[in-house]
Formats: sequence, structure tokens, C-alpha cells
Amino acid sequence: MTDKPLLIVGEDLCQQLVGRAEAFDAVQDVFAAMARGDAYNFPVIREAIGYADALYGFKSGFDRTGQVLGVKSGGYWPGNMDKGLTNHQSTVFLFDPDTGRLSALVGGNYLTAVRTAASSAVSIAHLARTDAKVLGMVGAGHQSAFQLRAAAEQRDFEKVVAWNPHPDMLPRLGAVANDIGLEFEPVTQEELGAQADVIITITSAFEPLLMKDWIKPGTHLACMGTDTKGKMEVDPALVASATLFTDEVAQSITIGETQHAIANGTLIEAQITPIGAVINGDHPGRTSAEEITLFDGTGVGLQDLAVAHVAARLAEKSGQAETTTL
Repeated sequence: MTDKPLLIVGEDLCQQLVGRAEAFDAVQDVFAAMARGDAYNFPVIREAIGYADALYGFKSGFDRTGQVLGVKSGGYWPGNMDKGLTNHQSTVFLFDPDTGRLSALVGGNYLTAVRTAASSAVSIAHLARTDAKVLGMVGAGHQSAFQLRAAAEQRDFEKVVAWNPHPDMLPRLGAVANDIGLEFEPVTQEELGAQADVIITITSAFEPLLMKDWIKPGTHLACMGTDTKGKMEVDPALVASATLFTDEVAQSITIGETQHAIANGTLIEAQITPIGAVINGDHPGRTSAEEITLFDGTGVGLQDLAVAHVAARLAEKSGQAETTTL
């Protein structure tokens, strides 16, 4: 046991081994474990480093059920696209929970994208109306393609309507929709709310992009972009009026989409339900076809650890992981 080699799983291998199905199962399982109290996240550290306009931090946690312990280290470098790099940069460190020994180093860039998409997909699977036909996309950046592909597997969508603050980015998202056989239409924000049965927001906005009155009854929203204090994607009045679910309540009320409704007193913490409670059958989720449901996907460390653990396990099983010793 003590001489077991350290596994190294790079970005390319992660993409080969961890697809949408593997990510969905890993994220769904860890949300369920969190709701049971079998897995928990440690406090997040996220700071502006005062250089390159970068945000850097750590997300960590322990899943007793899956026997996964580790930390994701990384952040956001807004100038990376100009250098031919992904703006989000991260690495996952996995440790043996029995000994504390470092067991794997796993590339975190692709896995961050696929686990974020899996999170919204889990919410759609458990909360969206089964007859949903129109998917609304707010945001057309790098993550949006992952979101669109994962969402499209959860319902029999016929059409995608999309809005982005920079319209020139929409054709790239349209190409993804066409690739999976869905009609694509750029629309205004109001038109998006009027048409969409499911809406995914995936931006870095600090102001509401969707207002309460624009959203039709029965809509499910997955708000995936707000992960920092001050960020906001939708009207706080919409948040306060919806039936609310999240990955982790403590994170939702401090850095997630619910932070603003909490701050203005129109929402209390007890009104927010962990999505794991729905997965476990302890909460009914959607209770009517007219209900507006909203999932606040803040992004928790256990999601990263779950998909990294899958990547490491599959890489070791297939003999494709690089190995070294410390």
C-alpha cells in the first residue's frame, strides 16, 4: 500500500475517459451523499491575487460514501484566451482517506466544464417538466456548449433560443445546437423568457439578465454563473418567487444566485432545498406544471473531486495513467 505509485491524469486523458454520462452519475451521486450528510465541503478560499486580474482559490471536501478526499486548486485568468489558453485553470489533488497520502494529480480544466454541465443536467432531470420542448441559453461562452449538450440529453427538446451580451458569439453556440439536431434562434431576453421551458444561465454578470415578469409559468431555471459575492444573473424578485434548489445551501446564500434575495429580506435560508434531497426522494421537487423551479448551481468542490476520482479510477484500470513516486 505505501509504495503504490502516484497517478497523473492529464487533460487529454480526462477528455477520453470522462464523458457526459460518467460526469452526470458522479455529480448526482455526490449531491445525494451531501444531502444524506455522508459528504461535505470544506470552506472555500477564493481571492484576487493582485496580478494578471486573476482569481485563485481552493475547493476541497470529503465524500465518506465514495471514499474521495481532495482539493481542487486553481482559478480564473481573464487574459488567457489571448494566449491560446483556457481562462479557467485548475488541478485536482486526490488523497487516500485512510492514510492521507497523495494518490492522484488530475487535470481540472475539462473536468470543471463537464461537471458544471452535469450539475445543471441533474437539475433538469429532476425538476424540469417532462414535456419541456424549448431550451433557453443565456450566455454563449466556452461553458455554454457543454451546458447545451448535457441539457439536450435530459428532455426531448425541439428548439434552442439564445441570448448573449455579445451577439457575435451566438453562431458558435448555434453550430452546437445544429450538430445535435436542434433548431436554433437568437432572441431578445424577453423573447427567451416567453418561449423557453428550461433556461440555463451561464455568464459572469453582476446584474440581472432575466426579469421576473419575463418568465412563463412552469419554467425551470438552472442558474450556473453566479459563484462569487456580488455576481447576479437573474432578478432577485424571480429568485424569491421560485421554488428553490441548490447544490449547497451555505454556499448559495453567500456567493450564489440567492445571495441578493437573502440580503434584501425577500428570502430566507429555509426556503432553499438541496437538490440531493430530491434525488434521495426526501423532497418531491416540482409539484405542479405551473410551478417555476430554480436551481442555483454554485459549484462545490465535491463535484470536482467526484469526477476527478472517476478519471483516476478509469485511467488506472485501463493502464493509461502516468505514474511516479514521491
